[in-house]
Amino acid sequence: MQNAPGGKSALGLDANVTALIGYPIGIVALILLFIEKDNKWVKFHAIQSLLFWAVVFVIYIGLGIVASVFFVISSTLGFLMTSLIALFGLLVLAGVIFLAYKAFQGDKFKLPVIGDMADKWA
Repeated sequence: MQNAPGGKSALGLDANVTALIGYPIGIVALILLFIEKDNKWVKFHAIQSLLFWAVVFVIYIGLGIVASVFFVISSTLGFLMTSLIALFGLLVLAGVIFLAYKAFQGDKFKLPVIGDMADKWA
């Protein structure tokens, strides 16, 4: 794991603070993707955040489709699937908090698959 380089990001904040806010506030990560030129560490976290949220979005769409089908079959199955979606939401929240915390600490924590992609693209 690589520690965060000192200095500021393109937003004028410390690099670890900028990386932190890119996870819970996805629009910041998107902005950083376009304006960050010098700090590869901040750019890595911005790309990883965007990829994380893209994967979460696709999973939510898939779970929503499955829940809709289950509601047609049985309201009980639909309710169970809706509970699974809520549980997934809690896991996503825990993941965002963990990633933001690791970024603030200065760790270059890589998620499986998308972490390597973000490292290559940064």
